[in-house]
Amino acid sequence: MHAMLNIAVRAARAAGRVAMKSFQQPDQVEYEEKGANDFVTNIDKACEQTIIATIQKSYPDHDFLAEESGAHHAKGEYLWVIDPIDGTTNFMRGIPHFCISIALMHKGVTQHAVVYDPVREEMFTASRGAGAQLNGYRIRVSARKELEGTLLATGFPFKLKHLLPDYQKVFNSFFEQAADVRRAGSAALDLAYVAAGRVDGYWEAGLKLWDTAAGELLVREAGGVVTDFGGGMNHQNSGNIVAASPRVLQGMVSKMRPLLPAALLK
Repeated sequence: MHAMLNIAVRAARAAGRVAMKSFQQPDQVEYEEKGANDFVTNIDKACEQTIIATIQKSYPDHDFLAEESGAHHAKGEYLWVIDPIDGTTNFMRGIPHFCISIALMHKGVTQHAVVYDPVREEMFTASRGAGAQLNGYRIRVSARKELEGTLLATGFPFKLKHLLPDYQKVFNSFFEQAADVRRAGSAALDLAYVAAGRVDGYWEAGLKLWDTAAGELLVREAGGVVTDFGGGMNHQNSGNIVAASPRVLQGMVSKMRPLLPAALLK
């Protein structure tokens, strides 16, 4: 394992211990609404501080972009992108489906990624050009070649409810062909599940870099493809993401294009 990935794993495990201690003692969880239907807990903040402190012991000059505390310098070559608890609503309600997401970017390109589910003790890791793994074993995206019969994952646009009519058009179109669709509440885990072949494809609108940076590398290193809704490469800017095996993604994007306005096809 690359030294930097090893530090990311160490940071994720440390944050996982913080999260699980409070998850098992819900009276310790305090939360506030930072935006419409968007919550942050004291445990999110504690996990984020733990991750940053762990990484800074080894790389004191590196920069950080974290969901709760924002950018720390963010002008150097190395940038750690952190979501301390992806799936905060699940976490604060006692639903055991959330994760820690950590990605390291070098000059804007993601080099290492960790998505850690502390409930199941599942550590998804990837390094650029070296493949993706789950608890040390190689993972690959689904071998499906068409949309028919797939199991898809998504996230509802709960922060952008004005997108609901367009979202429903896409959902209905996919649901007619897919075997089923899951909405589990953690974008990073959805991407990790695509990488592991547990779901065949995933799409969601309005995400942030800390939601997707680690999961995107997992999917790519597992043989998958990640694009925006139009099949382009603007997803990190727009926050609109599709991820799947190459053939399934082609089917998903071809269905989305005629259903969505131009503003969403990027």
